Amino acid sequence: MTTHLPAVTDLNNPQITQALQHKLDHKTKPLGSLGRLEALALRLGQILGTDTPALSQPQMVVFAGDHGLAARGVSAFPSDVTWQMVENFLAGGAAVSVLARQHGLALTVVDCGVARDIAPRENAPDQPRLLLRKVAPGTQDASSGPAMSAAQCARALLHGVELVRELPGNVVLLGEMGIGNTSVASLLLARMCGLPIADCTGAGTGLDAAGIERKRAVLQQALDANVDATTPLAALASLGGFEVAAMVGAVLEAAAQRRVIVVDGFITSAAVLVASRLAPHVLQRCVFAHRSGERGHSLMLAQMQAEPLLDLGLRLGEGSGAALAWPLLQSACAVLAEMASFESAGVATPKS
Repeated sequence: MTTHLPAVTDLNNPQITQALQHKLDHKTKPLGSLGRLEALALRLGQILGTDTPALSQPQMVVFAGDHGLAARGVSAFPSDVTWQMVENFLAGGAAVSVLARQHGLALTVVDCGVARDIAPRENAPDQPRLLLRKVAPGTQDASSGPAMSAAQCARALLHGVELVRELPGNVVLLGEMGIGNTSVASLLLARMCGLPIADCTGAGTGLDAAGIERKRAVLQQALDANVDATTPLAALASLGGFEVAAMVGAVLEAAAQRRVIVVDGFITSAAVLVASRLAPHVLQRCVFAHRSGERGHSLMLAQMQAEPLLDLGLRLGEGSGAALAWPLLQSACAVLAEMASFESAGVATPKS
């Protein structure tokens, strides 16, 4: 299967940037006093190409898949938790379900490669919905060879592209679920950035010190078994997961459409890392929600020169951090749209 990836162009527009900065600088406040909220407002305006950015119909998408590596004991939880949590998302009981409901985010859960078949269902318009985009019931064990074939990886990428094309709105918030997928993120970070796997590997779902050492040994085996997989797509196919590959496709398509991409934690950042190696201008469209408590996430953020909005010690995934950051995006737009200027409010300007 040939992979035709969406084209992602440079967003650089000095006129829009100047208009946004002028607007922010003339609000009724000391210059720069809203700190990083001003940088966020600037970023949102640049992505949407206007000095009055408005966020519409935000879509939280949770990509789910299983991993052959999980059989090697790289997680504190069994693989069955993947499908069980998918059911929990749909029932409204997971953290991301609660937060999406609180903030009015439409929630879509995508079965990209869960090991168990999940029955399709009819959902009310305001309830989470399930999309079945399964490539296979979980990847192969990357410690003994490629996790996916090139054709499987291309199919998962295409599923992500097509999914975004069907979504309304101008914001996509990324989430994921898959027992073993912190291992995938660690592998992609190590391979694509040339870092030691020990530096990239943490506790994941809660491994103890011995478990982390076992996990590192298994991940080194996976790197050794796929030593020739050095290009972004080859690394993704050999080391990744179906849900990560689908996220890469979704990120590329969302970036091509100039949607705001809200990136959650370690695993979603790994998908953005791969996408940015395929199309560097992807990063112009991204808002990084938080710095995860997972060991490799700070390293990954540094590789992308990303400054996350929050640092709450989160390491849940699901899109929970993206949902928590959502009100900051709303506030940034509200400041641009509703905050008075010195002139309109009749407030004296600072002394020059």
